[in-house]
This record gives sequence, C-alpha cells and structure tokens, in this order.
Amino acid sequence: MMTIDRNIGRVLRERYKLTQLLGQGSMGRVYEAEDDALGDVPVAVKFLSQTLLTRAMRNRFEREAKTCAQLGQRSIHIVRVTDYGVDDEGIPFYVMEYLKGDSLIGVISTQALTLPRFLNFTRQICLGLQCAHQGIKIDNAIYPIVHRDIKPSNILVCQNDSLGELVKILDFGIAKIIQSESSQTGCFMGTLAYASPEQMEGQELDPRSDIYSLGIMLFQMLTGKMPLHANTQSFGGWYRVHHFQAPKSFKEANPEVRVPKNLENLVTSCLEKAPGDRPQTVAEILEALKPLEERYGAGREIARRIEASLHRHLPLKSTSEELPQEAQVSQPKGSDTLSADEVFRMVAWPKNMPIAEIVFTKVLTSQSGSLATVWIMLPKHEIEKRMVCTRYNQFMFMEAPHPMVLWLTVLYNRQHGPRWLPCYLDMKTPQGRQMAMLLGNVGKYHLLFFAQENPSRCINVQSATIAEAQCRLLRDWASVGQSTTNTPPNPTISKDYLKSALEDLKPKILMKLEGIYGSEP
Repeated sequence: MMTIDRNIGRVLRERYKLTQLLGQGSMGRVYEAEDDALGDVPVAVKFLSQTLLTRAMRNRFEREAKTCAQLGQRSIHIVRVTDYGVDDEGIPFYVMEYLKGDSLIGVISTQALTLPRFLNFTRQICLGLQCAHQGIKIDNAIYPIVHRDIKPSNILVCQNDSLGELVKILDFGIAKIIQSESSQTGCFMGTLAYASPEQMEGQELDPRSDIYSLGIMLFQMLTGKMPLHANTQSFGGWYRVHHFQAPKSFKEANPEVRVPKNLENLVTSCLEKAPGDRPQTVAEILEALKPLEERYGAGREIARRIEASLHRHLPLKSTSEELPQEAQVSQPKGSDTLSADEVFRMVAWPKNMPIAEIVFTKVLTSQSGSLATVWIMLPKHEIEKRMVCTRYNQFMFMEAPHPMVLWLTVLYNRQHGPRWLPCYLDMKTPQGRQMAMLLGNVGKYHLLFFAQENPSRCINVQSATIAEAQCRLLRDWASVGQSTTNTPPNPTISKDYLKSALEDLKPKILMKLEGIYGSEP
C-alpha cells in the first residue's frame, strides 16, 4: 500500500510550497519547495524529525541553521541557509539553497578520481572547511566550527557555469562550536569509519579531528578504497582500528593508482593517530597542494570551462546608441545616468599612469552612486574607428592557485574588426572584490576613452551591459575571493593561464561575433 506524504502541497509561511521529498536521514526530512516570494524559485526545506522534538534537539537544529546561514554567506563551498522557522505543528524547519548534483560517494563509487579532478575537489573542500574552522560570530566573539562528520556522503558535487564542478559541504547537524567554557568530554557523534581517535574517545574536538576525517576521505578519493578496515562494524571494532591499525599504503590499496609521493605523504600525515602529528590547520594542506596544482591541476581545465561557457546561455551584449561624434556620450537609462558634463568634470587621465596604449579599471563615485569604469588610452584614430560598434563582454574566472577574474570587452564592427580590451580583477584584494560586486549588482559599466595625442580629457564614453547569468557569477566569485584571503598570494600563474586560454578562444569569439553581427557596421 502506497503511503501518501501529507507534506506535499503544504505551504509554509505563505511562501514555501513543498513539491517533493528529496531525502531523509536520522535528523529529519528534506523537501524540494517553490519559493513564491522569488517567483517559484526552487529551494530545499529541512524538517527536524518528530521523534527528536526535545528541547535539546530543537536547540541543536536551530544552531545548525544559524551556523550554515553564517558560513554559507562567507563560502561558496558550504550549503547556504536562507530562512528558519517553525510550522503550524511546532516542528522546526530551515530553508536552504536547492542544489542539483551528485554526492561524492556516488562520484567515487565507480572509480577513483583523476589527479586534476581530485585536486580541484580537494581545494574546494578545504576552502569550505577552512571557513568553518575560522569560526562564526556569536555575541561579538568568534567561535571556530568543527564539522565532526566529514565523509563523501556529506559532500555534494554540482555544476556551475564557470567554476565547472562546484563542491559543497553539507550537514552541519552535529557540528561543534568550540567555546572556552565547553566541557572537555562528551558522547560520540559522527560516522565510525571516518572518526578520529580523539572523537572515538568523546574528547573535546578541534579542527585537527576534521583533518583526520578528511585524510580518510582523500585516500578514498584517490584509490577508491578505505585506508583502514574493521572486522566488525561495532564501536569497539572501529575504536581499535583508529587507535592501533596502520593505514594501508596507496599501492596496497590500489596497485593501478599512481600518486605523486608528496601527495601520498600529505594524505598519510592527515591520518596520524596523534593530533599533534597531523597538519595543524587546513591552510597547511592548501599550501602543500599548491605545487601539485601548478603541475597537474586547474590550469588544464580552465580553457575547456571557458570555451563551454561560450556555448551556453551567456548572450552577446550590444549597447544601444551609436556614437557618431567625438565627444558624444551614450547615456545609460536609469538613476545612475552618466551625463557628458559629469564625465568631463570629474575625470582626467591619472598623472601616475603612462601615456600609452593601456587599459585599467576604476570605481568612480558620483552623486548617483558608484560607477564601474574601464579607462582606455589609444591613438585617436583607433578610437574614431569604433565610434559605432558592438560591445561584447565576457568574464572568466580561475579559482586556483589564485582567484582571478579576466574581464574582457571587445569592440567590434565589420569594417575594422575587433579591438580586445582585457582587464584583470584580483579577487584576493578588496578592490577586486568591490569591483566584482559592483558589476554583479549594477549589471553595467562605462568605457572611458582617452587619446594619446591629447590625454588631458576623456573624448568618448560608451556603456556596456552584463548578462544576468554573468552578474550572478561575479557575485559568487567575490565570495570565493573573500574565503581565500588568508592564503599566500600567487597571482601570476592564474593570470598566465587566463591569458593563454583567451588566446585560444579569440578565434571562437570572433567567429561568433562575425556570425551574429556580420550584417552590422
């Protein structure tokens, strides 16, 4: 006999309509829902199980929601919680972003990961963990968060338009806030196969416990096998394993896998029985991964991801007015209108910038707010060639080894062809993140042209709009940059990868421009 789920069709808070059950676990059920306030945008709603409606469990469930809400705002690699409440029956629930993807356990169940894919996943997991370990704010104090249940089934792999495979950490349901007044002992909570020795003992945990669990998962990702094996799936069996059994070697676990020795040593160090013998922070792991990423990692995938973005839903953007006269300014519609008088009054070529063919970005402040601008110096005849043109833009991102955005503008007309205007935004700097957020929020920018022959004033201003899909990505990239601010700077490699990828893609972009705008001037 089929059981009907009476929650299907319910509306919470006159806003969230439950549409289907996504899954259930020991803590409760998760439903897909439509958020009426955002135009039926899909969200996920998690309910606390009715069998756990004690005051202590309610408090823990609410703490999970608040923890994920804070962490999800700071890291793109942690599931984001957006709302919390109690339904008409007194059952707590919280609302989180709806993610389509595969659990990591499903991804690695058929075969071990390739090395570039492993490095990509591992960096993202580490960035999420680092954010949790850095803590959340409670009563004006910062308290670190220990997840306490890092395992493949708590890692989701989903698709992102620019990042490719985006990895998110789920289920902070048993996470522990490390507070100074916390007791030093407690009961075991977690998953036996991934628990640290100190976790098995019920000790007060710190981030090194998550690093042990991470080490087991990394071994599994590389080999498809577990580094430790218990004869019985009992607490006592796993207690002995985690305390006394030496991990398998990579060759013993999977003879077909070839892993660089320094990576094998890194994973093995995470599996040390004593917390003091492991890497002490996730930052140490990220630092150890950098040489591997430079040799095997994200650079090989970046060109493929950028090329794929050209064939998805990111449209070409052409801005409006033709500019037949030298000093005419195309004025964007809306409250942030930039008049010709305002431009000529407020801008002059910076004295510290050379008189040469260069491009740079700058945020301008006017009475109507902040304006994103690209400053361009060219010979006067080059500017005149493109008084009437199509403006195309594309934003490309590389997260590792250094978060960097390539901001490309192309000025195109059929007679004179393309003029490529690339800029770079360093997402580890406040200025880079500010510009990315401004672009993402406003959805437009202005191109200010200066002639080399007479650099004292701006002779032409054009505007460009940004596709909404790219606006969302820009906001996400700013969040990624914020979450990696504590890693040492290494911008050159990422910039070189992006430059190389752009050169490979220029013929494809030009072909697309000629195909779509071939009949235009």
